[in-house]
Amino acid sequence: MDQGGAREQQDADTSAPADSPAWMSATELLGAYARGDLSPVDAADAVLERVERDNPALNAFCLVDPDGVRAAARESEERWNRGEPAGRLDGVPASIKDIMLTRGWPTLRGSLNVAAEQSWTEDSPVVARLREHAALFVGKTTTPEIAWKGVTDSPLYGVTRNPWDLSKTPGGSSGGAAAAVAAGMGPLSTGTDGGGSVRIPAAFTGVFAIKPTWGLVPHYPASAFGSLAHSGPMTRTVADAALMLDVITGPDARDWGRLPSPSYSFTESLDMPARGLRIAYSPALGHLSVDPEVARIVAEAARAFEELGAVVEETDPPIPPSREHFQILWYAGAAKATEHLTDAQRDRLDPGLREIVAEGQTYSAQDYLTAMATRMAMGETMGRFHREYDLLLTPTMPITAFDAGLEVPPGSGERRWTSWAGFSYPFNMTQQPAASVPCGFTEAGLPVGLQVVGPRHGDALVMAACHAFETARPAPRLA
Repeated sequence: MDQGGAREQQDADTSAPADSPAWMSATELLGAYARGDLSPVDAADAVLERVERDNPALNAFCLVDPDGVRAAARESEERWNRGEPAGRLDGVPASIKDIMLTRGWPTLRGSLNVAAEQSWTEDSPVVARLREHAALFVGKTTTPEIAWKGVTDSPLYGVTRNPWDLSKTPGGSSGGAAAAVAAGMGPLSTGTDGGGSVRIPAAFTGVFAIKPTWGLVPHYPASAFGSLAHSGPMTRTVADAALMLDVITGPDARDWGRLPSPSYSFTESLDMPARGLRIAYSPALGHLSVDPEVARIVAEAARAFEELGAVVEETDPPIPPSREHFQILWYAGAAKATEHLTDAQRDRLDPGLREIVAEGQTYSAQDYLTAMATRMAMGETMGRFHREYDLLLTPTMPITAFDAGLEVPPGSGERRWTSWAGFSYPFNMTQQPAASVPCGFTEAGLPVGLQVVGPRHGDALVMAACHAFETARPAPRLA
């Protein structure tokens, strides 16, 4: 088992045969296993080859277990040969964000303050469900320290890079997961999203991700960021994300806020038609500045829904700017997450994290409750909005990926990632399902994401709309 990440940029070889198992979706792999056209061993070898070749440049993985995944693949192969797969993901390579507990592997959270030498005996709910369904665990993916920001670099593992351009960030905090999926290092990965952390890297790397309705996917241990924090899938296709959701939405008694298991299958719901949907398209949420090229690409994507038979109206949801209130909740959460540290340990934190912890410690209970009141008002407003509109479309990000190793774009005059993530965190405040689906590329060759937002509990509708869009406008893959 190899631990460690790339500290320096190297050249990544992103070429691979078009028919390589590394580029097959989970659904394609499962079909090939069932027909006997392919073995889980073939898939594991193809993915591990790409990890070995490209991870030194990308730093997507902080831990890889080649012996473990090959042994598991051989066991999966035997089950498929007998016609007895052990679960819905038997033999599909998957990776785990280094925020989620994983039995037998350390969960260091990108931090110098977590000791690897301890007993790791428990799986987080998402990991437990993937294990029950016999996914092949390739390794753990990089994250900023305690997943605190929208880019991926940490004191422990260094800088993670974007497969489309190694000089750029993949976003964060699930940046390692997004880079792994985009680069053919496994079709499935897990992410967490407290302010955009699956959608930001999905948009920056050209993959799909959804932040489900809060509570739909069980979460444990409870996040210090409270009910801002969601767990969700990161994949190259909507169908794979639906398959993951069918697996990971199972109940887990450790999450006191979990919702009941859905009474429907996400996979079987993907074919719901877009025709007749009432869709709001908000180019800027009424107040955000958007890169003109991004704005043009997203506007074209919104028009695609008209071609699918939906009624699309350009309008803004009447929610106010919420950055200040989100930051109060987020920074207070960071302060809570680090309250147990000694002064010496605080000195080892990511400098930006140390700054927001210090600010979070200055807030009063009244500040926090005021932010919560704003959050509740936003939720009510969006609930009323969705009585008129089935879905809301926006850019996922107002910009494309910028320089790796920075928290904000050069020359922005800002210090914090929240300055450029204004399309994502409002829907953590409201707990709504929100997905990012690839919708095009800039002239510089960088991906752009379309955000599809639904009412609370409207996850299946969001997924079906994304699937319809993906079918009509398939995104090119990296190779």
